[in-house]
Amino acid sequence: MEVAQRYSIAWKGLKNGRHDFRFEVDKALFEAFESTEIKDGRCEVSVGVDRSEKQLTLDVGITGHVVVECDRCLEDCRVPIDFEGQLVVKFSDEVHEYDGEVMWMLPGEDRVELAQYIYESIVLSLPYQRVHPEGECNPEMLERFRIVSDREFASIEARAGGGAHNEGEWAKLAALRERMEAGEETPEKGEAGEKPRGTK
Repeated sequence: MEVAQRYSIAWKGLKNGRHDFRFEVDKALFEAFESTEIKDGRCEVSVGVDRSEKQLTLDVGITGHVVVECDRCLEDCRVPIDFEGQLVVKFSDEVHEYDGEVMWMLPGEDRVELAQYIYESIVLSLPYQRVHPEGECNPEMLERFRIVSDREFASIEARAGGGAHNEGEWAKLAALRERMEAGEETPEKGEAGEKPRGTK
């Protein structure tokens, strides 16, 4: 994919020693990996490459921010990113699977592709709880999702119950509930004065 070229390093032309590279991350990276968590973002990636005859050692730093959904109000929330990690690239004639820490290069491969490593590092840097700083959540959304406390629920129920005794069917239902809670038997449904079926 095109994004892979943006975040890659041509290593074969590098002499042994230290080399520095910089990349900029934007929305395109998250779209390329079809991220469902990260909506947007801006990060700077610094990569220090130490080349030797046997391997490449990459010191990677990522700073910036990403936009995710706030766990509290569900609005867009900017989360800071600050990551430091190390990736080792080794050379081999055999195919090896990338395990997140060691990447293997075949003789015919001349570029180290870092898109996946950068994306996964940003995702792993996200906090478990992603919320706005205190006081910055959308108050309207907070009110919609606010959990009613037991005390508030009891107050609401009391107000509803008070109105129920005033008139109509609500009064009948409230009275029936009170009788059932008191353990009284309720008459079987039938016309007034009619004995229940099965009695003499």
